[in-house]
Amino acid sequence: MPRFAANLSMMFTEHAFADRFQAAADAGFSAVEFLFPYDHPAETIARWCEAAQVEQVLFNLKPGDMEAGDRGLAALPERKAEFRQSVQTALDYASVIGTRRLHMMAGLADAGDPLQRAAYIDSMAFAADAAAEHGICILIEPINRRDMPGYFLNDFGLAADLLTELDHPNAWLQFDIYHRQIMHGDVLKGLEQLMPMIGHVQIASVSDRHEPGSGELDDFRVFEALDDLGYQGFVGCEYRPEAETLDGLGWIRRTRAT
Repeated sequence: MPRFAANLSMMFTEHAFADRFQAAADAGFSAVEFLFPYDHPAETIARWCEAAQVEQVLFNLKPGDMEAGDRGLAALPERKAEFRQSVQTALDYASVIGTRRLHMMAGLADAGDPLQRAAYIDSMAFAADAAAEHGICILIEPINRRDMPGYFLNDFGLAADLLTELDHPNAWLQFDIYHRQIMHGDVLKGLEQLMPMIGHVQIASVSDRHEPGSGELDDFRVFEALDDLGYQGFVGCEYRPEAETLDGLGWIRRTRAT
């Protein structure tokens, strides 16, 4: 059975953020992830994790100004300095919290533009080099056009090509099953083909992004496939509960019972 990490940006939102760590632990999760930590001191988040006895496994580099429309900086050559500072900030946080995976958001850009593609490759190399010094890996994640129009990295084939081109041992693929199904389908074949590149997996039902088992995919078959493929990492539960978080956790109890 995969190791599941509760995404605290989407789950347990009935509680204040500080209380979600313990709520996740009480629900049986030993690991958590979230989108961004930067509204709180790293030492405070580390205390929340320690008190709840949960491992924080993933968060994102700063995306720029989300309210102004930014969705990452890595593919934007004119914001290279800002991106590099965001890497250092994320590493400072991760080192205190104990996080070992950082997701590098690409930004709104054109993958067909050679300058933006070159900027993205350069950003990947810089981030992977810097993170390696801390024992932390860098992840890249394709995101579907419906949820994030104009996003640079909107194709799993492109992500695989970029990772192959970079050929860096510290750069990995974040395989989000929800995004994969919307973009390409063929989830099981995609997992099989890309498993050597995968450093983290995320799950949500398609198409409403609710609990696993509530959409068009057989999510339980996906979990079996991850076991069959020998996946040893975490599966981040990046979904929005349809009602109260605890009311929707029947899927994980079913998984644990098999």
